[in-house]
Amino acid sequence: MPIFKSNSGLIVKSFTIKQMATNNNSNRYPSGKRGKFFKGKTFFLLVGLLLGAGIMVAVYKTSVYFSSDESCMMCHVHPHAEDSWKLSKHVNNGSGVKTHCVACHLPPQSDTWNHYTAKAKLGLKDVWSFMTKDSADFDWNTKSELEHAVKYIPNESCKECHQNLFPEGINQDGITAHLYYDENEKKLDLQCISCHLDAGHYNPDYKHGKLTGIPGAATATVDTSLYFKTATPVTSFTDYTEQIPGTAVAFKMVAIPGGTFKMGSTDKEPFHKADEAPVRNVTVSPFFMAEVEVTWDQYWAFYGQTMSEGRTPPETVYANNSNPDVDAISGPTPPFGFPDQGWGAGDRPAITMTHYAAETFCQWLSKKTGKKYRLPTEAEWEYAARGGTETPYFFTGNPKDFSDQGFWRKFFDAKTDSISSFVIYAKNSKNRTQEPGEVKANPFGLKNMLGNVMEYCADKYDPKAYSKGGDNVTNPLITEGEEWVVRGGNYTSDAADVRSAARDYTKHDAWLKTDPQQPKSIWWYSDIRGIGFRVVCEPDPAIGAK
Repeated sequence: MPIFKSNSGLIVKSFTIKQMATNNNSNRYPSGKRGKFFKGKTFFLLVGLLLGAGIMVAVYKTSVYFSSDESCMMCHVHPHAEDSWKLSKHVNNGSGVKTHCVACHLPPQSDTWNHYTAKAKLGLKDVWSFMTKDSADFDWNTKSELEHAVKYIPNESCKECHQNLFPEGINQDGITAHLYYDENEKKLDLQCISCHLDAGHYNPDYKHGKLTGIPGAATATVDTSLYFKTATPVTSFTDYTEQIPGTAVAFKMVAIPGGTFKMGSTDKEPFHKADEAPVRNVTVSPFFMAEVEVTWDQYWAFYGQTMSEGRTPPETVYANNSNPDVDAISGPTPPFGFPDQGWGAGDRPAITMTHYAAETFCQWLSKKTGKKYRLPTEAEWEYAARGGTETPYFFTGNPKDFSDQGFWRKFFDAKTDSISSFVIYAKNSKNRTQEPGEVKANPFGLKNMLGNVMEYCADKYDPKAYSKGGDNVTNPLITEGEEWVVRGGNYTSDAADVRSAARDYTKHDAWLKTDPQQPKSIWWYSDIRGIGFRVVCEPDPAIGAK
């Protein structure tokens, strides 16, 4: 290219060189191709990969941060959650191994999808609860019970660490239990925490293992001079206090006059069920009924005097249980676990025993006192529970107002003022049985007929029992069926299920699901805590009961 010496030529030269450079670049990167790159799949793929990588890193960092024990405690500010965890075997142990919150409360990380979806779901729920609820209102006792805890502790997480179910040092009872678990986990939906409820959050009242004696009896000082020598003589049809010979235990029996009442409920009664109909006139003879359910003091007296592990084969005793001449010597074998649940004994109702155990208790009590004690018939039970009333409860109130069932309960709380004075149920029980002094008596002077614990009746369950035998019956008793009638509801029941007419029945197999013993216990249920019983006594004809 010619070079011009003039100023203008220099300008032209410089322009030409610049132009040449521009033209050369244009040839190398045509503007059309450059535009197509930024609009093409490759560009978007690269951007997507970069964004994805960034999101993954952010998610990972967030997950790590919110997997720490400290982050969990940001929302779970109730002191029991952290304090009981630090005292548990998962932290306070000799190995120095510390098990973290997420290790138990989430599916294992090896199950990636379930782990992170559960984490997101529970995390959002926890944040919402933290923002909308007051931690002071948190009921730790209820939330830490088995029914709630199983929702947040998957078996897979337990087995992630405890892969060997038969470690060195395990005793024979532990081997038996773990063999049963290993064989039936999926079939029966068994849960690790059914037996190891205090593993993650320490509970000083929780006992794990086989009961070897009456709780507290080994350290208690017994003054045998206080033991009753004879039973209470009954010469008239009035209330009396029974005293059990050879023990320091006494309990009140209430005289229930005979009469006729309308048994069952109509379809106009709120929460009426088909097995409560048709309503019929039922006449019952006079009887004595215990003021409260059989207490632990009473049951431990029976247990202590009759306890054995095989003096009479269980099959033999069970087969002859309907025989009034049964020796009434063989007592309950030790349960697998502590039946009082650590809630306390004394005047609290005895729980978790089978119908067979309740019947045997009555036989033992009859032999000890010389009277005829037994379980109430279903008709006697409802007659006594009603106390002369024909309303859903023996006190004033509509079940709809007390119940948590129904659409409007999502927005408005149920009433509790009057029912809480008479019934221990889901709204006031604190998820455990309570002493009878917590409630007022019904018109007959009986306490806890409704709520606290379900009570065994002498009848087999028949959903169509009321349609048999006519409109007017006297002292009915159903003897055919697979399960037994239970009445009254318990401390976990909704108000709808503690109506005087409400019926229920035993679920024998389901209530023995967790029991690892082979054969399964005929004395104790492993999976029902709100079950108990009260006794009735047939009056001697000589006293002229009416």
